[in-house]
Amino acid sequence: MSKWVLVVDDDTSVLRLVSHILTQHDLRASCVRSGEAALAFVEQSEQLPDLVLLDILMPGMDGFETLARLQKDPRGSELPVIFLTADEDSGSETKALEAGAMDFIKKPIIPEVLITRVRHTIDLTHLQRELTSQVIEQTAAAVEHRERFDRLSLQLVHTLAGAIDAKDAYTNGHSERVATYAREIARRAGKSESVQENIYLIGLLHDVGKIGIPDTILNKPGKLTDEEYAVIKTHPLQGDKILRNISEFPELAIGARWHHERYDGYGYPDGIAGEQIPEEARIIAVADAYDAMTSSRSYRDPLSQERVRSEIVNGRWSQFDPVFADVMLQMIDEDVGYQMREARP
Repeated sequence: MSKWVLVVDDDTSVLRLVSHILTQHDLRASCVRSGEAALAFVEQSEQLPDLVLLDILMPGMDGFETLARLQKDPRGSELPVIFLTADEDSGSETKALEAGAMDFIKKPIIPEVLITRVRHTIDLTHLQRELTSQVIEQTAAAVEHRERFDRLSLQLVHTLAGAIDAKDAYTNGHSERVATYAREIARRAGKSESVQENIYLIGLLHDVGKIGIPDTILNKPGKLTDEEYAVIKTHPLQGDKILRNISEFPELAIGARWHHERYDGYGYPDGIAGEQIPEEARIIAVADAYDAMTSSRSYRDPLSQERVRSEIVNGRWSQFDPVFADVMLQMIDEDVGYQMREARP
């Protein structure tokens, strides 16, 4: 069955263009001309669309208010939204993502960009829902003593982690490596096997919020502007929003929300410090930073092992929990051949 997109824009020429592009690519389109009409459409529809393309600047109820109203509606709250905007103010883009939009598309509409982002958002949203559904289905049938790790579909988690990494051209395999490093840090720190496996799963999905970061920013080859970096910094909150509804395993959201917090309190998004940061997030923060330094980027090759070690040492008590930083240093010192890094082609 064709995927269904609701297009909301007060400009009839935009509605005609977007509808034509979508139908030319086997996507079904329904069009309305106001935020009020969009809310009524969702309320009256027996089946909800797969995605909403929502104009920001509309008379009466603008796109931000429409999205806020949708999120308060039990039926509309789960609808993925991509904003359409002709506004050149990058602050609007940040505001859009912070408001809960999955992406934004600038006008004038470029057909290839529209189709790529629409399909990408729909696919990732369906994958997220499938993961949640699978967790609920498995845990409903599980006996009380069964490990949470056994109740999750590890294959689905790996699939979602792979989809996250696929969005970023420069982080292939990042989620798996971070999860593996984090589990080993937990093992060496004396954590139980169940805690180790939980941290592994949390690590696999720590970057899930990047689903909501536009590809143009995530894959930008050069240095990010301040505005683009502000957009990147929204991914922990977006990750928390995606994972917090998995009630059977609420710890999944810990890594997503707090892996960029710093031990000295100067991280984000909440600026918490020390042991206020959940232990799982403190472990993942070290593993995440290590993998970032030992992986290729558009602007540099992997750092030398000596440089990486120096950065971890310098980050003790400031960026990193010193206990877990010391465990990472032990792992580095044992890695004589510098094998613990992104595989080279």
